[in-house]
Amino acid sequence: MNTAICTLFEGHYHYGVATLANSLYNNGFRGTFYVGYRGILPDWALKGKIESVGTWKEAIIVNPVEGLQLVFLKLTTHYSLTNYKPDFMLELWDGAARDVEALFYFDPDIVVNDPWKCFEQWVNCGIALSEDIDSPLQKYHPRRQGWRNYFKTFNIDLKFKNEIYVNGGFIGLLRKDKLFLKLWINIQEKMGLAIGGLENSIFTNDNCESTLLQMEGFTIFDKSDQDALNASIEAYDGTISYIGKEGMGFKMGHITMFHALGDNKPWQRNYLLNALDGRPPRYLDLFYWQKENYPILAHTNWERKKKIFVINIAKFIGRFYSA
Repeated sequence: MNTAICTLFEGHYHYGVATLANSLYNNGFRGTFYVGYRGILPDWALKGKIESVGTWKEAIIVNPVEGLQLVFLKLTTHYSLTNYKPDFMLELWDGAARDVEALFYFDPDIVVNDPWKCFEQWVNCGIALSEDIDSPLQKYHPRRQGWRNYFKTFNIDLKFKNEIYVNGGFIGLLRKDKLFLKLWINIQEKMGLAIGGLENSIFTNDNCESTLLQMEGFTIFDKSDQDALNASIEAYDGTISYIGKEGMGFKMGHITMFHALGDNKPWQRNYLLNALDGRPPRYLDLFYWQKENYPILAHTNWERKKKIFVINIAKFIGRFYSA
């Protein structure tokens, strides 16, 4: 299957981009990884060639190993990047990735654990999505009912499918399901009127504090793109293929990918201080540092070995301190 990957990042998330790319390659992905970015690129990305790709005249192309190509595309959107996912995917499909049969988006704080073949099989079952840690939301949960009432004013009817509330950090779909992206974009644009514009999100500022306009009563869009994605599912007539919370490592089970939620990412965490505060390392932290350091060397081998050593000490401390 002809597939492609995409992600969006700015700032220190380039560490996550590198590790995501490594995990994809080491699990069998071969192809093009499109990286939309704002701000400054890391040194390892600046070593690439400058070429014209689709509507981008100065894309930077990096080939860290045979079979893997990263294409860095500078963005000009004013949207918060978390709200730009469907727009970016559709722009790729209409241009640079026009020949791709299946397109996958991953947040840059995800590390893949399953063979790539699993993802290709998954996307052939329907639009591939994974359950969020805050799932489920019952049929008449105030958030779901709030979506229905809000979008009804725009003549968009939402129909309850099931109680699963999906995470917005991953989606995979076939070209034949491309209309879902247009639906998601439309719903986000309508949502933008309620949150003060799509430049706002829970992740807008450095402290990860929401800049969304607060609605009176229940704030039904406090996850912005993720809420819009779940509302889009209710407006969509096609097939959705769900994996449960274990899919992103939110509960025990077969973990397809690890998603590092929260504002302290594995490359930022002070594991000793966290352990003394009753927060021992997560399995995903060890997985990040131990498994994925090739073919892109985003961290030096010395830094990686030091982090693994510190994590093991923090795990020992965690036996005696618990939050």
